[in-house]
Amino acid sequence: MMNKLMASACVSISLLAGAGFAQAADHSDMHPQVWADDQSVSGGTVTAEKVTAEQNGWLVVHRTGEDMKPGPVVGYAPLKEGENMDVTAILTEEVTAGDHLMLMVHSEEGGMKTGGFEYTLGAKEDGPIKMDGNLVMKVVTAE
Repeated sequence: MMNKLMASACVSISLLAGAGFAQAADHSDMHPQVWADDQSVSGGTVTAEKVTAEQNGWLVVHRTGEDMKPGPVVGYAPLKEGENMDVTAILTEEVTAGDHLMLMVHSEEGGMKTGGFEYTLGAKEDGPIKMDGNLVMKVVTAE
């Protein structure tokens, strides 16, 4: 009888531990998203207050117009899997007040080297991430 109780307790503990592990794994599975506001770019940078990423990748700054389509890349910054706070990208060309910038999450997949940003407009290397068919991005206006 004691052996059956011990075996039952061990099975219960194993199931609970397994459920806790699965729950922890689900918690880390956050959806990619970008939080950013209109901001001054006079210092040559643009910052997202928070970016969540399902895997290591990039916050890429694209120029965009009134059509809100991604244009040329004007900056990027690395992202780690999970929550990233105050992600700042150095702008690689002049951006003036009134310009629209699209801050977009890109992956680290498809390139030739890990940790090196390889994307060019329309390429597959380190390309944009989509959720439900939509780009993961936020448009801000330079002030």
